[in-house]
Amino acid sequence: MARSGIHQQFKLAEKLTILNDRGMGMLTRLYNIKKACGDPKAKPSYLVDKNLESAIKHIVRKFPSVDVRSGSHQQHLSHVQSQKADILKNLALYYFTFVDIMDFRDHVTELLTSMDAAQLYLDITVNYDLTKTYLDLVVTYASMMIIMARIEERKAIIGLYNYAHEMTHGSSDREFPRLGQLILDYENPLKKMIEEFHTHSKSITEALLSLSAVYPRRNLGAEQWRTAQLLSLISAPAGMINPAQSDTMPCEYLSLDTMDRWIIFGFLLCHGSLNSDQNALCLWKMALTSSFCVTLFRDENFLSHKVTEEIFTNFKGYNKRVADIRESKEQATLMAPRLHRERRKFLRTALKELSTVLADQPGLLGPKALFVFMALSFSRDEIQWLLRHAENMPKAKNVDDFVDKHQAELIFYMEELRRLIRRYSQVVQRYHVQFLSGFDSVVLNELVQNLPVCPEDESVIMSSFVSTMNNLHVSQVEQGEQFDFRGLRLDWFRLQAYTSVSKATLQLKDHRELGKLMNTIVFHSRMVDALDDLLVETSSLSIFCFYNQAFERMFQQCLELPSQSRFSITFPLVCSHFMSCTHELCPEERHHIGERSLSICNTFLEGIAKQTRNLITNICSEQCKLSNQLLPRHSAKTISQVVSKKSKKMITKKGELEKERPGVESMRKDRQIITNMDKLHSALVELCLATNYTPSFTLWEHTFTPKEFLTSCLEASFTKSIVAMSSYNQATQDIAKPSELLHSVRAYMSVLQSLEDFVQIDITRVFNNVLLQQTQPTDSRGEPTITAHYSSWYLEALLRQASNCLVVFSPCMKAFLNLTSESHDLPFSAVEYTDITEMRCLAELLGPYGIKFLNENLMWHISSQVGELKKLVLENMEVLVQMRISFDKPDQMSALYKRLLNVDSLLKRMCIIGTILSFRALAQDGLQDVLSNHIPFLLGSIKNFQEHIPRETDIKVAMSVYELSSAAGLTCEIDPALVMALSPQKAESNAEDEYKFACLLMVFVAVSLPSLASLPTSQYSPTLEGHQNNIHCLATAINQLAAALFTINKGNVEERLKEFLALASSSLLKIGQETDKLTTRNRESVYLLLDLIVQESPFLTMDLLESCFPYALLRNAYHAVYKQGTVLST
Repeated sequence: MARSGIHQQFKLAEKLTILNDRGMGMLTRLYNIKKACGDPKAKPSYLVDKNLESAIKHIVRKFPSVDVRSGSHQQHLSHVQSQKADILKNLALYYFTFVDIMDFRDHVTELLTSMDAAQLYLDITVNYDLTKTYLDLVVTYASMMIIMARIEERKAIIGLYNYAHEMTHGSSDREFPRLGQLILDYENPLKKMIEEFHTHSKSITEALLSLSAVYPRRNLGAEQWRTAQLLSLISAPAGMINPAQSDTMPCEYLSLDTMDRWIIFGFLLCHGSLNSDQNALCLWKMALTSSFCVTLFRDENFLSHKVTEEIFTNFKGYNKRVADIRESKEQATLMAPRLHRERRKFLRTALKELSTVLADQPGLLGPKALFVFMALSFSRDEIQWLLRHAENMPKAKNVDDFVDKHQAELIFYMEELRRLIRRYSQVVQRYHVQFLSGFDSVVLNELVQNLPVCPEDESVIMSSFVSTMNNLHVSQVEQGEQFDFRGLRLDWFRLQAYTSVSKATLQLKDHRELGKLMNTIVFHSRMVDALDDLLVETSSLSIFCFYNQAFERMFQQCLELPSQSRFSITFPLVCSHFMSCTHELCPEERHHIGERSLSICNTFLEGIAKQTRNLITNICSEQCKLSNQLLPRHSAKTISQVVSKKSKKMITKKGELEKERPGVESMRKDRQIITNMDKLHSALVELCLATNYTPSFTLWEHTFTPKEFLTSCLEASFTKSIVAMSSYNQATQDIAKPSELLHSVRAYMSVLQSLEDFVQIDITRVFNNVLLQQTQPTDSRGEPTITAHYSSWYLEALLRQASNCLVVFSPCMKAFLNLTSESHDLPFSAVEYTDITEMRCLAELLGPYGIKFLNENLMWHISSQVGELKKLVLENMEVLVQMRISFDKPDQMSALYKRLLNVDSLLKRMCIIGTILSFRALAQDGLQDVLSNHIPFLLGSIKNFQEHIPRETDIKVAMSVYELSSAAGLTCEIDPALVMALSPQKAESNAEDEYKFACLLMVFVAVSLPSLASLPTSQYSPTLEGHQNNIHCLATAINQLAAALFTINKGNVEERLKEFLALASSSLLKIGQETDKLTTRNRESVYLLLDLIVQESPFLTMDLLESCFPYALLRNAYHAVYKQGTVLST
């Protein structure tokens, strides 16, 4: 009965569990207070308020005793009175955190005293859970008090809150006196704790000395690990499938960093044994030699040599210990960095071998799971050691030992092992379920049966262990049943506490085998139901969340080293560890850490994608240069050299090197010669391996897909590259020829297409997104595209020169040509931008949407010209009305013609319209040729649909068909784009006026044609099949404008064109009677306009022309212009 009472009274297992968890929560809250107070942006506003500055100084100076009612204090605390409500509200969380720490201290002190009274037996190799939680509680308590003392504003916060409370409620907070005394007592926390822990020295020392069986063999050098072939599965092939067993299973993956903290803090607080016990001294010196600082919490560190030396210097009889500290510090400075560097080097190789073997044979994860967790724990310790010491680097002789450019590789293999454990968790579960039920339960049952003394309570607990394990079956794993062995582990923890007290009937220290077996069973149970928890315990790298700059610096080093860039994916993966460091007692930081992890992860993935993009861009640039060497313009010199060589006229200049021909770069004389392209491809392959490592991963309920980052980067890069390769300069009106741009784009695309060999991304989607955006005037980012650039260039550079008669349209060549002029020398050759090949390439680049946008811009210019024509018609309205009804009265027509104003302006604007429409026809032909290759069957259907639409079809239906046909590049009787561009003008005025304008415009043009004969530039060129001033484009302008205007105004296009032909014929026949040679110098050339108009019109016929204008005149005109052209050419 007495024993049972002791069990219920102490409840050591429960108290240790709860206090350790609460201690971590309190540390988290305290840490956040310290960081907030240290950050000017996050610091409570009351601590930086100028009005409260004198009050805070007064409170801190008089802390903790300030009498609010005293008159001498009123002047200092007056501003507190006005803000007391807000102070109470906003400082409550801070204040009560300190109150909770005080309560935590009371509970820890009570528990440690109870454990001392119970005379517990503590041995890490036997009662592992009891010893570990005991030492964890001691270190957590010490860390908490040290961090609290580091908060400089603690007195200001506590005092300010208390006086606001006293002003509000008339009395101090009931916890304030004790809390104020606590703050004063722990001004020097280590001195105070050394006094407190003097009574706990026996228990702490006993627990620490039990580490003598574990710590020395964990703290070995890389050479000793290598000799023992640590973590190697293939060193003993015969025993590969044998289970990895140890008498101290949990100790095998116990963090070395944790043991360092236990030893350093334990012997600092209970230092008496250092002078009396050689084992204690050896442990202490070993811990001091292996590092310069230990972790308090997160990025708060404790400089062990410096602080310990300062404390021990004040103790009598500790001169030898001070000398030991200085000697350990010197050894740590010289040896520790090199020791840990070699460990990391060994672990990289060992983890690579381990992950490779387990990936090939995942069944080994069952028997060799212990090796995995050992490897993870060892690696995590080394990574944290380097991170901690690199930020607190002493004046070391070799700084390079604190910089590890290959650290990413070690982290990568850790992530690979974690991934294997999660992926094959069922393999691990199946194995250990069978192990627990088939082996552990049997051995435990035999061991319990052979116990000489086994009290009833302990017997019941151990029988429940056996029963629980016997009820396990592998089918439970296959059915996806959820396992929960937390009750078993907690019962074992309780049993450790029951059997470790001095008065226990069953003494665990006398039955060490029981403790070792149960520790093994606990490990096996965790393999079944707590794999994720164990992964967090052994391999969480959440510490990087608090070393942002170091983390980002490591990432940049990884990207800069090509051989390490394949491991760069580990950095965003590590960001998923960050949430494991949060605690439920500090929920407010969960969102902050989650946002930080998302931000850092996003930065890393963007960095990997941008680095990959840069490499691809460089490769594409090199490939485009090589591809450009094959352009026709580069072959001229080679052809010239060959011709000169054959004619033996080739003269080689002295010192001139022969130009390398394309393809020379592929000739290798030595395989060992590495070109720049080789280096770029090697680096690209490495980065692609990183991107391809995982399809996606989850971080704080967000899913990240690395390939999507790369895809978006490639899209942005490809977009910018296409625009850059167009070489558009608005100031100088320079732009690349469409054929050359298309050639470069195809070379660029071939490189991007090859990317699919390295990383599983849909590059076709990239092409579709980018090239489709380039068919619009602006891309998704609002930047101008090649469609905008080429549309602008053709309108502003080419067609503007055509309107100035510096560029002429040649129907036979289907291109625009430069006219030789001494006064005007164009910076470009028009034919190189408008021939059939260039128009096809332009259509290939811009696509139907881009050509449609180009057409819309062309039509906008035509619409503006029509608006000007309307003004000219209105200006001559009365004369044109009379001329329309008097065309058969020559004398009256002559008189009326002389009254017309701005005839030259009319013809020039009509020529501009014709030139624009001629260029549009070239673009449409190019589009049709491109679509006939891409979608021949669809294009054939559209053609068939267009050809078989009856003339009597409703105009709206017909226009829909024409719009479809026009979008496919087909020529239509009525241009839908022109109709759409001119339609708004009808809405702005009366319908009758618009129809009248259209009729009179045709009259105006018809009666104005004879004036063209007087222009010297109206001469017809047989080689061009056109006139030098582009008046042959009038035929296109007249036909398409008439069709569009009379369609809009619901007139009869054919009748109006017949009227135009009659007027034009009558007007042109009159110039045959003129005697002035200047007026009729190019009469024959102008006659040909009638033939051109009829040839291009779908509504007029040659029979109709012959009825108005003698064909003999046309024949003679053709004969004359061709004869004149032959004379000029000779």
